[in-house]
Amino acid sequence: MASDTIKGHCLCGAVQVALSGPKQHVEVCHCDMCRRWAGAYFVGLDGESFTITGEDAVRTYNASKWGERAFCGTCGSNLWYKFLPTGTRSFLAGLFTDVDKYQVQKEIFVDEKACWSDLSGDHPRLTGEEEIAHAKAAGFTFD
Repeated sequence: MASDTIKGHCLCGAVQVALSGPKQHVEVCHCDMCRRWAGAYFVGLDGESFTITGEDAVRTYNASKWGERAFCGTCGSNLWYKFLPTGTRSFLAGLFTDVDKYQVQKEIFVDEKACWSDLSGDHPRLTGEEEIAHAKAAGFTFD
């Protein structure tokens, strides 16, 4: 049975995250920005709520009009992607030790992925155009 709260931290431990009600899956983004930021692709994990300790060590970068990326200013570990229109955060799954068995729910921006980053599994694989169309259909704008 999955825990109601999972805990994670950056490499040096300066920033700690407690994620309550974590979704029991991860999502993968292959967009060019995530590839540069995460080194291969971004593997994100969401939950119902979260608490962060060590916020004084957090540094943020507005990578686009709709996305903020956060990292630890002490060790450089990437922490989360924040979707600015909604304020929701997707934490790097690698921060948490209890998510090793989570499956991939979907991959997005697969049209931008590197050929060496194929992932196995039977899950949706959306192009950037398809993912943006879904977001626009949900009422988000990317202007």
